Amino acid sequence: MNEPYSPTTPRPISSTSPSTMKMFMGFLAVFIVAQMIGTVLFCLYLHMKMDKMEEVLSLNEDYIFLRKVQKCQTGEGQKSTILDCEKILKGFQDLQCKDGGASKGQPKFEMQRGHEHHEHPHSMHKNQTSVAVETRQPIAVHLAGQESDKTLSVLQWRTTMYGPTDNNLISYQEGKLKVKEAGLYYIYSQVSFCTQAKTSALFTLHIYLHLPMEEDRLLMKGLDTHNTSTSVCDLQSIREGGVFKLREGDMVFVNVTDSRRVIYKHGSTYFGMFKL
Repeated sequence: MNEPYSPTTPRPISSTSPSTMKMFMGFLAVFIVAQMIGTVLFCLYLHMKMDKMEEVLSLNEDYIFLRKVQKCQTGEGQKSTILDCEKILKGFQDLQCKDGGASKGQPKFEMQRGHEHHEHPHSMHKNQTSVAVETRQPIAVHLAGQESDKTLSVLQWRTTMYGPTDNNLISYQEGKLKVKEAGLYYIYSQVSFCTQAKTSALFTLHIYLHLPMEEDRLLMKGLDTHNTSTSVCDLQSIREGGVFKLREGDMVFVNVTDSRRVIYKHGSTYFGMFKL
């Protein structure tokens, strides 16, 4: 018997097309590249973060060390049994010596009590300038009256134990004060004198600016005519003071109408000036 002929069954065709396969492979390649790039960037970020953490830890250690040094320099650290102040201060001094040897001419680090802070160079310069101004000695002279048996046209003076005397910038010459630095000066003088009942003559105090090539110029004037005394001598005084602009080399002096009536008791008659 003959069997019926049946042709060979064809293999089934794959449902995935080549274009879809290419798209999948491309997406997979992009994903892998993106993953690699992300991994590299994350590693870089992590490395930078670790460096920053190391720097913070280093600064923290320096801060802790400086705090220990500060405590050891005060009574707080000396009383503590935890801190080895001798070892800490020795290490700090060694660090200063090394820093001084590495950079000669640079100022050494000094501990500041209180909060640690860094000053701007301009601020430091201003502070140094203000300190220099504060520590500069004032330009001032204060003299007491010196008694004389003669009638004087210019009163004479002497230095006192507590009165300032700046011979470098204000000199004394024959009753006159000479300034060696131009500027504003406060000039003052007090003269005590004796009045008597039988004498009612006017007593006048003058403070002059001495000009070698010109006539002396009057700066201040005080006068007194009061006289009600019945005793032998009634003590009175005249005081004058004012601010004047003087040039280098200018000289000032004091004159009265009758120098024989001047009282030279301690603190009664004086003459002085100081630079503003």
